[in-house]
Amino acid sequence: MGMFDDDAPDAPPPGPNLFGDEPAQEAPKAAAYRVLARKYRPTTFDDLIGQDALVRTLRNAFAMDRIAHAFMLTGVRGVGKTTTARILARALNCTGPEGTGGPTPDPCGVCDNCKAILADRHPDVVEMDAASNTGVDDVREIIDATRFKPLSARVKVFIIDEVHMLSKAAFNALLKTLEEPPPHIKFVLATTEIRKVPITVLSRCQRFDLRRVPVETLAAHFTRIAQKEEVAISEAALTHIARAADGSVRDGLSLLDQAIARGTEDGGEITGPMVADMLGLADRGFVFDLMDAVVKGDIPAALKISDDSYERGADPGVLLSDMLGLAHLITRMKSVPSLAKSGALPEMERTRGAALAEMLSIPFLGRLWQMLLKGLQEVETAPDRRAGAEMILIRLCHVADLPPPGELVKKFTENPGATLGGAPAGGPGGGSARAVANGHVVMQTAAPRALSFQDVVALAQTKRDVMLYAHLRQSVHLVRFAPPVIEIRLTEDHPRDLISKLSSMLEEETGRRWTIVLSTQAGAPTIDEQEGVATAKARDDALAHPLVQAILAQFPGTKVETPELPEAEPELPADWAALVPPDEIYEGEE
Repeated sequence: MGMFDDDAPDAPPPGPNLFGDEPAQEAPKAAAYRVLARKYRPTTFDDLIGQDALVRTLRNAFAMDRIAHAFMLTGVRGVGKTTTARILARALNCTGPEGTGGPTPDPCGVCDNCKAILADRHPDVVEMDAASNTGVDDVREIIDATRFKPLSARVKVFIIDEVHMLSKAAFNALLKTLEEPPPHIKFVLATTEIRKVPITVLSRCQRFDLRRVPVETLAAHFTRIAQKEEVAISEAALTHIARAADGSVRDGLSLLDQAIARGTEDGGEITGPMVADMLGLADRGFVFDLMDAVVKGDIPAALKISDDSYERGADPGVLLSDMLGLAHLITRMKSVPSLAKSGALPEMERTRGAALAEMLSIPFLGRLWQMLLKGLQEVETAPDRRAGAEMILIRLCHVADLPPPGELVKKFTENPGATLGGAPAGGPGGGSARAVANGHVVMQTAAPRALSFQDVVALAQTKRDVMLYAHLRQSVHLVRFAPPVIEIRLTEDHPRDLISKLSSMLEEETGRRWTIVLSTQAGAPTIDEQEGVATAKARDDALAHPLVQAILAQFPGTKVETPELPEAEPELPADWAALVPPDEIYEGEE
């Protein structure tokens, strides 16, 4: 080799150079950092968290030697679909430390096949991203490759990620091979959009739905990883990360990586407020304080909490979203009281959440949920998100003082002269009560009340004679009411004993004999018919009322409803004897 050979390496001469300086030493290269999501990627089925059903089924399949030729793995991002596919590839091709083992649900990780698959360099495990390779030509390459036996593995495994991205022609080209692959071929398909996969493909695969990982499971997993990384991080911070991950292990580990990188200036513990600030979240205590202020109708306090949260970096929409989640939690605790003692909930949720659940009613929580849900949509379309969120909070504080719609209707029914916001309850047509709540115009029609046949019907109701009460309302057309004579016309479907039952009830109540006369005259409409007409008229009157018209114009899409309320207990006359005929009427009958 000549001294001027271009291929000779450029090695620095030993000793000092011409200027007397020591030769510079090349700085050692820093080892490439592996993010937590890759560093702690599961390598066995036991490492998978939150997918017990999947693991149990696959273990049984290996034990019974009933391993499908094609698998379909579906679930949200980051729950372990591709990881499961790679574990399956190792389980199918593991030969054990001795090199003589067969397929096993517990791959050894030390044989040549296991190590090569772990390093993503095994020639018989082919991964294809269908998002980048969507055409029929890409699928034909796979089909051509299935004709050849594995080079070194037991079976050749094709992993197709985001398979729903394949074109229709590509799916059609894959069908035959997917249905009857050679014995040395296995397919593992993964997708986040299972509905976009043709049913012809699904029917040829064994499907597994990977579930979102629960918050408590994620928090426990992140705690173990933080301990291995020797990172001091609080339980509240890990809970924030687990919630933000939304069931995805990978998303959560990425957030944990970010929190660790953010760290603290003094190397102390990473706290909940720090992570909340990083995520743009409102501190959990802020959310509870805001809910307390809204429930009390305290507008200044609610706006002050919103301002403080905004200054800390919380997004106004996220603040309302957190309130929506808290409303759901309180409703669950109200419906299932045992949740207040559940260890799955953090201490603040168990204590403050339980106190709110005890104080608030289900109707109020339902109304709060609806208004927050609609408010979130308004914030997204508002020119200023902060202003939009504040308007929602002010609206919520005002509504907190209003009674439920049912109580409003009851109030107006009992007191027809009552007003709401200065508007007469009776309206132009009278006999009806109206209120505005939850974007609905609520209306209740008052039944006619007079010392008349309606009192006889009410008496049947108080006697709990259901059949008599129903037929008096539905089958009787009143012609004349002149105690002790009632002249009526009956519909064709009336029961035969209706007159005898009515006479017996009146005689028992008054101690006198009554006369029920059947007439051929048309008579008045039945009580049910009268109330139907009254309801229709009240509805028309309500729609024509200027206040209702203004509401409908201001809030497009508002519905006008006539709710079916529970039937009130009948109100009988103060002195039922007022209906008893005087003794003179009966003189000379004995």
